[in-house]
This record gives sequence, structure tokens and C-alpha cells, in this order.
Amino acid sequence: MSFFKNIKLHTWILIGLLLGAVFGIIFKVDQDMLLIETIKASNETIKSEISDWDSLKVESYSIADSISILKKLFDKNSQLQVIKFFKNLSKTNKKNLTLTVFKGENVTTFENIKSVNKKQTLATVIKPIGTVFIRLLSFLAIPLVIASLIVGAASLESIKKIGTIGGKTLLLYIFTTIIAITIGLFLSNIIQPGKMLNKEAKDRLISASREDTPEIAMDAIEIDIINFFVDIVPKNPISAMSNGEMLQIVFFAVIFGVTLSLIDKSKSAPVINFFSGVSETFIKMVEVIMKLAPFGVFALISVTIADFGFEIITTLIWYILTVLLGLLLQTVLIYSIFVKFLGRRSPIEFFKGIKEAQVIAFSTSSSAATLPVTMRCVENNLNIPKKISGFVLPLGATINMDGTALYQGVATVFIAQVFGFNLGIAEQLTIVITAVLASIGTAPVPGVGIIMLVMILKSVNLPPEGIALILGVDRILDMCRTITNISGDSAVAVAIAGTEKSVEK
Repeated sequence: MSFFKNIKLHTWILIGLLLGAVFGIIFKVDQDMLLIETIKASNETIKSEISDWDSLKVESYSIADSISILKKLFDKNSQLQVIKFFKNLSKTNKKNLTLTVFKGENVTTFENIKSVNKKQTLATVIKPIGTVFIRLLSFLAIPLVIASLIVGAASLESIKKIGTIGGKTLLLYIFTTIIAITIGLFLSNIIQPGKMLNKEAKDRLISASREDTPEIAMDAIEIDIINFFVDIVPKNPISAMSNGEMLQIVFFAVIFGVTLSLIDKSKSAPVINFFSGVSETFIKMVEVIMKLAPFGVFALISVTIADFGFEIITTLIWYILTVLLGLLLQTVLIYSIFVKFLGRRSPIEFFKGIKEAQVIAFSTSSSAATLPVTMRCVENNLNIPKKISGFVLPLGATINMDGTALYQGVATVFIAQVFGFNLGIAEQLTIVITAVLASIGTAPVPGVGIIMLVMILKSVNLPPEGIALILGVDRILDMCRTITNISGDSAVAVAIAGTEKSVEK
């Protein structure tokens, strides 16, 4: 027992990650199987499994005219397309459809359909464990940010000091994002992943993209710079907290903390002490919840690996490698430079200090959910003052998405290459500017980078349906780019702390 007690938490988390990956492989979801639920006249639900089909046909008839008003065909590699097609239908439309399955000479027909899904396995059944773990971390984020920011801003005791740190933080975040998107564009132009696809794979991807275009691609997404800054000021701070509007929360907390520093200390001290106690309490809660991290990570990785399917990886291998290479360069090379020369710290010491947060970021794919862990690592392991970490990290979790920006650059060029579009210097500069703005406007939650990618594609006149080309591997890349996102936040916090020490000296 003493041996197990001596194993550190981050080691347990890594063990949970590795065991989860193995568990997901063993209990993987059958990519060729569909679970079809139909409703009998007696309202009894019948579950049927179909696998290894040759093709599926979905038809809907007009009862009055007895003619087909909807007809859709799916081949044997269209499991996800079939599931998403039925998911987007209303209950009434599902019941009025006829699903015909062709398997060799056998033909099976299903009517009065309730749902069409993948067959669950033991690896996907335990998903709620991972979901609960993410929620436990997420509910800590907002109160921890508020308390830490108020104490941090009040302790700076000078509006000029806050303005200096805020200005440096914003400039560094924008600068690292520009570097990230530039690396992404450079690598995608050199490697040209879209041109590495063979014709058969390219035709299959384009065909699938027409069937699998996300609804968001049809919406007009724009970022209005003036409204963006106006919206930072909350109408109602309580509403901003309940809705998770992080920029508005940061604005409120900073203003509150600054004002505390301006009033009589005999009156401000109890308030500061209260929020300091709240901050310490939530940090302790993070430590308690992190005891569950190995189990949460195990569940999250299990369901991702089980549900992912490896066929799409071989098809998009060059695109995946381009994104991963870019993320590696940004995380290891660029951040090491910032930590070494601005933070005056050892990069090895830096990465050792935040490895726990990186594993959680990989598991949850959410900068917001990882924020309490990131703050704990930066403050406890790297000894960054709370007045800096409490300001820099919450702001970074909201506006600094280097990994997302890099991925969006690679994805845009990849989609252009697949569809045969040539992007010149002007278009690629447009991508840089738009990706920086999109990075600032991207919420720190899983998968939202896909939404902002629509805006970037439209900015260079690329078809939004091209997003469907990369949806199959987005989840695994989202996990990887979240590591870069939180590493960038931490690196900037170390850099700001380093420059402040040099000023104090």
C-alpha cells in the first residue's frame, strides 16, 4: 500500500489515460453496425441491429399521391451520415420514413422508426463518469476566477499597474496567436496535406462532405470589432456569471478589485480577506476533485478511442500530422523561448510544472474546465503570484486560443487544396487576421473551433461544407490543441511574472 501512496497524482492520471486508451480499443464501437429502434402499433419499442450492409435507402411517400417525396441512398461507409440524418429529423418525419437495408440478396425494411444510433459498448456506457468530472471542474471555474481576479486586482493597488500588466498580457496573447497561425500556414503550404490525398480518398471525402455539412455552416458568422468590445461590459454581472460570459466576468471582477484598492483600507480589507478565503476554498476544492482525475480521464479517453474509428485517420494522416507538427512547434519551441527569455525560467521546469494541467486539457478538450487546474499548477508548481495568475490565466482561457488558431489555418489551406483552390498572399493574410479575431471570439469549450472556422472559410471564399472533410478527426485534434491553448496561457503568465520582477528590481 505504501508503494501506491508514493505514486504522484500526475502519474495516476497518465496511468488512467493509458488504461482508458486500451479499454477503448478493446471495447470499440462497431463502425459498421447500426441500432435501429422502431415502434409497434402497441407502442412497444423493438431494437434491431444491422451490420455489414451494402447500402441503405431512406424514402418518404406522400400518402395522398402515393409518390416518393424524399429519397436518399447511403453506402456501407456511411454510418455517421445515416445517424446524423435521422438525428436531424423530427419524431413525425422519422415515423413517416421507410428504411430499406440491402445486404447481398437480403432486403430488410423498417417503418415507424424511433431512432437510429451506434451500438453502445462498455467503453461508451461509462461516459457519464467523465462528464461528471468535467462538470465538477467547470462549476469551479467562474467563482474561482471572480475571487482570484478581485484579490489580484486589489493587491496591485494601482490602476497604472493594472493597465501595464493588462496591456502586456493582451499584446503577448495576440503575438503568440499570430505566430501560431503563421506556423500553421507555413507548414500547410510546405507539406500540402490536401494534395497528398489519392483521388479515390479525395472523391470519397468530398462526397461525404455534401451529406455531412453541419447546420452551422449555413449561418452567417461574423465578428463585429466594435460590438465585441461593447459586449465586454456586462449589463448585469449576475446574468454574465449565470451564462458563463467569461470576458464580462473578467471585466466586472477587475473593476471590482480596482475599486477596492481605491477606498479606505479599513473598509476594503474585510472584503479582500473574504474573497481571498473564497479563492483558497475553491483551490482546495480543486485539489479534492483532482483525486477523481484518474477515473475521469479513464472514462473520457475510453469513449473517445472507442467511438473514434481509425479508418478516417489513415485517410487524413497528412492533415493530422501537419496539425500535430504545428502544435508541437508552438508548444515546445515558441513557448520555451517566451519562458526562457521573458520569464527567466527553465523550459523543462515550466513543462514539468504544468504537466498535470496538460493531461486534464487533453482529456476534457476545454480550456475553461482546465482553468482551475491550470491556476493551481502555475501558482503552486511555478510559484507565480496570484495577482498575476489570477488576471492572466482567466483572460487567456477566454481570448488566447493559439492551438485553435493554428488548426484553423491548417484546416483552411487543407480544404482549399482538396477543392482545388489556390490561396495567394492576400488570402493568407486575410486568414491570419480573421483567425486572430476568431481566436479571441472563440469560447473555451470543446468543438467550438469548428464554428469559427466557418467564418474563416467565408473570408477567403471557400465552401463552408468543406468543414465536413475534417469533422471525423476533429475531436482528437481538439484534445491536442487544448494542450497548446493552456500551455500558451501558462507561458504568458510566466513571461509577465518575469518582466514584473525585472521592473521591481
